[in-house]
Amino acid sequence: MRRSAQLLRCSFTVVLLLLIGTLASRAQTPPTPAGKPKIESITFFLNLDRAEYQGQIADAYKSLRFAQTIFESRGYTVLHLRIATQPFPAYTRDLALADAVKFFQELDALAAKDNVQISIGPAMYHVHDSETQAELLATILLNTKFLSGSVMVADKDGLHANAARATARVMQKLSEGTPHSEGNLRFAALAMVGPLTPSFPAAYVDGFGHQFAISEQSGNLVATIVNGAPDNETAKHRVTEALAAEAYEIDDHAGRVDGETGWAYVGMDVSPAPSKDDSIGAALEGLSGHQAGSAEAVAAARTLAAAIHDVSLRQTGFGGVPLPILEDRRLAQRWSEGRMGIDTLLDYFSAGSTGLDAVPLPGDVSGSQLELIIVNGASQAYRARKPMIIQLLPVAGKTAGERTEFADPLLVNVTLQPLNYPRAKQ
Repeated sequence: MRRSAQLLRCSFTVVLLLLIGTLASRAQTPPTPAGKPKIESITFFLNLDRAEYQGQIADAYKSLRFAQTIFESRGYTVLHLRIATQPFPAYTRDLALADAVKFFQELDALAAKDNVQISIGPAMYHVHDSETQAELLATILLNTKFLSGSVMVADKDGLHANAARATARVMQKLSEGTPHSEGNLRFAALAMVGPLTPSFPAAYVDGFGHQFAISEQSGNLVATIVNGAPDNETAKHRVTEALAAEAYEIDDHAGRVDGETGWAYVGMDVSPAPSKDDSIGAALEGLSGHQAGSAEAVAAARTLAAAIHDVSLRQTGFGGVPLPILEDRRLAQRWSEGRMGIDTLLDYFSAGSTGLDAVPLPGDVSGSQLELIIVNGASQAYRARKPMIIQLLPVAGKTAGERTEFADPLLVNVTLQPLNYPRAKQ
């Protein structure tokens, strides 16, 4: 009898230990993401010839639609089809202003017909390029809807001071000349950003062209993966594994597009782009346990950046943590609360973010203040030898404390904050 009781207690102990082990194992198992991440963009890079551009755009669009079909038949949602050219002065330098504007309006009409976004590349690409090209870009963007462009403010040769001044003027013109100041969403300053970056408005090609790249919207995937991770190192490995699994599958389908269209696949930007509720801000807060403006959340960004870097496949573009304030509901909330600012975003860049992305500013910001932000950001990117986007949105007619009234359904409205930059020294 006593022996039976002892056996029963032993059996109970074994079952209990097995149950505890199972529960512990489940606690260490990362949560399973629901569904596939979305394809943020398929971007085709085209060396545009003004004499043949209509046929070139038609060929690119046909191949873009084929690529879209391939991915959607595999269960992906493709959000944007895009075409990027070489820096536009290369194919319009001999045109008078009116003729150049007319050409780009015709290009814009093609983009509208096919529902394709087109980046016409940097207006000022080299350090000695004329500021008149930036002025032309402002005019182009004021007279089109589907085109975007940029100015290069730093590259391997250093800072382009004249380009920073010109960029500030373009931002002011687009702020004042487009509804709700939304024109600056189609414009950015670029520092150390190389060609074949699929993200807009940073995309351009420098060379032969006839290539394509892909970017992914996976902020929610990252937020799900880091949820419940016992430590940062575990979170890092989980994010790398999850992004790699998706990236390898996308890479495989892109190889088929490459083989059947003749457009060469150059890789993927695995930066986990967010949307309104597909939030990278939520991922930072979930991983750090602190709000997105905190030092702890900056440290969490460093962990995510390391995870992105460790994805071992063909990467192109930023390869960092994107923090577009107006496109991520959690980040927009923290901005409205005054918990984030320009200095915070530059701290994030040091930790591996992609820069100053979709940053709302009061409309009364001066040109010299914009130039200071651009110069300081570009200098930081040059020192770090890392790509940075600088996309600032002064909102005309709005001052600090007022609410934005963006009409774009992809944007989150925010309460504008005073521009306390640079931050006063303690």
